[in-house]
Amino acid sequence: MKKTFLIYGANGYTGELITRYAVERGMKPILAGRNKAKIEELAKQFDLPFRIFGLDETEKLDTALKETEFVLHCAGPFSITSKPVVEACLRNKKHYLDITGEIAVFEAMARRDKKAKEAGIMIMSGVGFDVVPSDCLALHLKNRLPSATHLTLAFYGLGKISHGTQATMTMNVGRGGAIRQNGKIVNVPAAWKTREIDFGAVKKTGVTIPWGDVATAFYSTGIPNIEVYTILPETNLRMLKLSRYIGWLLATKPVQNYLQKKIPEGGPSDAERARGKTYLWGEAKDEQGNCAAARLLCPEGYTMTALTALKIAEKILDGNFCAGFQTPAKCYGADLVLEIEDVSRSDE
Repeated sequence: MKKTFLIYGANGYTGELITRYAVERGMKPILAGRNKAKIEELAKQFDLPFRIFGLDETEKLDTALKETEFVLHCAGPFSITSKPVVEACLRNKKHYLDITGEIAVFEAMARRDKKAKEAGIMIMSGVGFDVVPSDCLALHLKNRLPSATHLTLAFYGLGKISHGTQATMTMNVGRGGAIRQNGKIVNVPAAWKTREIDFGAVKKTGVTIPWGDVATAFYSTGIPNIEVYTILPETNLRMLKLSRYIGWLLATKPVQNYLQKKIPEGGPSDAERARGKTYLWGEAKDEQGNCAAARLLCPEGYTMTALTALKIAEKILDGNFCAGFQTPAKCYGADLVLEIEDVSRSDE
């Protein structure tokens, strides 16, 4: 049987986009999820095999994995859904990929490094926009300045976000921020710091957020002090700052239910994705005051996620993987992102 892989959560916005791009590349993934009507419709549209099961249906999950080389897990929020999938991968000795950007998930996966090596499989979270481009940028800077002790990363995306991404962000709105300090992840207030970021084409004021690189960049580079910034609309920034004081209220079930119901379905249209782009900037410094900085220009975030996830999928299908817990740059190098069409990198 030809090597293939499982896309779980294929009917979500990002899962459907990855499915479409996979078919355009001649790939034949098996689609899976718990929504029978939507999965069947998508499978029929692209003439693909499919399986219907929830993540609590262990036997069906194991059976589906045995048909494949690995799973590309696309059904968030990953802080809830990732555990049963990665445990099934360890049981069945199948590689695990997901598109999370959640720090807690990366750290949970890192703790499975030994088990993954014993099973001979790769566990790699964050194979999308979270965190492939920023992870590659981090390692590129480390390679330029091996003595680096401090790393700052920033990104600015032009385009709107999907229902699933907004749902995860809303779920975490009351939990504050995070940085890495002296090798340890440290909780800080939401919107803890701001600074001006020069992305080359545009300058913007960024704010710290608990992005996945706070976890992953440490494993990729060994740099012990890491901050990640993004550019937010003023309304979102006000909400973040307000969450410092009423985070407990925003996290309550009634308020969460209300906020989640207000999130619109879907994500950016094809035309919106085509118009969108993302800017990334990074800076590494050492104790002697030496500095290295660089920028990336990439396609729109969801497009980037589909392209990077499938690039890594192709490598695994060709037998190119690193056993254990891995980050994209740690396994495939800082230039992995340059294998993606319409990506460019420049050094300051």
